[in-house]
Amino acid sequence: MKKTVEHGIEVRPLTGSTGAAIRGAPLGNLTDEQFAVIQRAFLDRCMLTFPDQHLDGADLTAFAQRWGEIMQTPMLTYLDGYPGILRIFNRGKAATPTEYWHPDSAYLERPPAISILAAQDLPEVGGDTIFCNQYLAYEALSDGMKSYLEGLRGKFTAAIMARRTGHEGEVPFCYHPIVRTHPETGRKALFVSHADTVPSLENMTEAESRPLLDFLYAHSPKPDRSYRHIWQPGDVVMWDNRCSMHYAVHDHGDEAERIMFRVTIAGDRPA
Repeated sequence: MKKTVEHGIEVRPLTGSTGAAIRGAPLGNLTDEQFAVIQRAFLDRCMLTFPDQHLDGADLTAFAQRWGEIMQTPMLTYLDGYPGILRIFNRGKAATPTEYWHPDSAYLERPPAISILAAQDLPEVGGDTIFCNQYLAYEALSDGMKSYLEGLRGKFTAAIMARRTGHEGEVPFCYHPIVRTHPETGRKALFVSHADTVPSLENMTEAESRPLLDFLYAHSPKPDRSYRHIWQPGDVVMWDNRCSMHYAVHDHGDEAERIMFRVTIAGDRPA
């Protein structure tokens, strides 16, 4: 993919496999033609960055609504006046719930299709986010493994989120296919996560499941199908949870301020 410019929107690949940077896009006030350019790039590249946007709650909401239904996840509290916008801040390394490879809220019956982060306050250094392309992770598997995975479902749980929020009672979970088909592109992607959030396969014990799940989890985030984003003031980053995983690196210390606004867009039940 080469850099392109269409309807004033510049699309520049970030790596050979994953991501694109979008410039010239007024995210709070896009034309339909400009949005179509961005949407094509997003479906092709799995995640996008929008430098120097400095979005407030209203503009972030307007942009997010372009993509579908803004959702609210159980166990979380949202920004006053902007239902659906979550204020993310530095809880310290020991309490961070996202320092592992994962798609967002995969324990829901309809996990988020899309997640959007808008930088508000950033540490001087650190706090990067890494993304990996799960289409390519699936395509790199042998034909025998692809055949074996067909129809397998994993138990996706909210165990990590429940521990962080002090949730009492049964931990939410849902069974989803380990290989899912993207509803818009038709491509297949690996759909896995950390051992705490996918403890087993359906109708199998944890001991029976772990070797395969551990292999798929380690197989996914190879350097040649990943991109590491170094945040800058005003950045907006969005990613497709249906075909990517991400990892929030906590290397900026427990006291450094790192505030983001996050919005998630409802998705379909994985198939």
